[in-house]
Parts: sequence; C-alpha cells; structure tokens
Amino acid sequence: MLELLPQRAAYWPAQRTLLIADIHFGKAAAFRAQGVPVPRGTTSENLARLDLLLDAHEIRHIVFLGDFLHARAVQQAQATLEAVRHWRTRRKNLRLTLVRGNHDDRAGDPPEDLQIDVVDEPLDAGPFSFCHHPHARARGYVIAGHLHPVFRLAAAGDSVRLPCFVFGPGNGILPSFGSFTGGFAIDPRPAERVFVTTGESVYAVPGGSLTFGPPA
Repeated sequence: MLELLPQRAAYWPAQRTLLIADIHFGKAAAFRAQGVPVPRGTTSENLARLDLLLDAHEIRHIVFLGDFLHARAVQQAQATLEAVRHWRTRRKNLRLTLVRGNHDDRAGDPPEDLQIDVVDEPLDAGPFSFCHHPHARARGYVIAGHLHPVFRLAAAGDSVRLPCFVFGPGNGILPSFGSFTGGFAIDPRPAERVFVTTGESVYAVPGGSLTFGPPA
C-alpha cells in the first residue's frame, strides 16, 4: 500500500521508498536565463521539503517519476546544481533512481556525481510499475506523474485549486512535487478517486481512505 503525503509525494512503507513526481529542478533558473522575472529559492524549497520527508519517515530509496531537470540549460546553472550536490553529500547513503520523463529527454541525465540510477519507464517493483507517463504500457499498476494534476473545490460561490492525487483502475497519478511547476485541472472519471492536499493534510474527495494499493 502507498501512503499519500501532504508534501505532494507518496510513500511505500514496505520498501521504505519515497515516490516523487516532476520536481523540475532549475525551472525558475531556466526562465530567468530567458529574461523572465520569476521567484528565486525554489530549489532550496524543494530540497527542504525532501529533507522534511526524510526526517519523518524511514526512507532508504527515492524514485523520481520523471522530469528531474527542467531543461538542458540547467546543466549550466551552477547555483542550482551546487545546491543539489550539497544536499546529496548530506544524503550520500540514500539510493536515488530517476525514471526518465519527457523533460529528461531534453535536459539530459543528471550529472554523474549525483549518483542517481537512471532508467527508462517502466520500472517494475512488486505490484507497481513506476513510470512518468500515466498511460505507459506496463505489467503492474502504473504510478506516474507528468500531468501535474490539480482539483477545483468550490464552496459559497468561491473556489480554490489544490494539487491532487488521482487513482483509477489502471494507474495512479501523483501531483507535481516542484515548487514552480503549475497545474492541470482534472475532471475525474467516475471510476477515479481524487485526494487533494493542502500542504498540511490530505483529503479524499468526497471521502475515504488515504492509503491506496493496486486493485485486487
């Protein structure tokens, strides 16, 4: 079973594995390199949330479900890479795996000194197939990212969009972990279950369990 975490990640306790989708390191830096004024500090924020999860759970392996680096220009973004390298030095005993996504195809694999195992989708593990694309062909229940799903909640004439997890008969989709990645509003199908996160808590829509496993 997977535990859905408020920090927009999922945890597989049986394997002490943390699942992270679409962290997009260097996206803000890539925008600034093109003259677009966007906030700084997103890399530090992403790494701080990773540390929070690592300190709260018994994690020995992180699987990144695609889009680790945002663009090829990030390979030259020294501040971004040095921050990630410093984090990696502090977490040198942690196993890291990246399942390549569409941005990874353009950005290239992470630098070798980050010691990240890089594979193509699917990465089969137990009942799951870890992918970037939700509809990838795989033997197991697909856990993926790519869509950056958000769900609109409405009340009293107002509404808010929250990052969400989406689980259907054949696949589950994690929200984007990155701090500067935007979101795609989803319209769930009848067979799909939606769980929104406020950053502090996860809520089932309209209600239900906050752990999820592949259909029996």
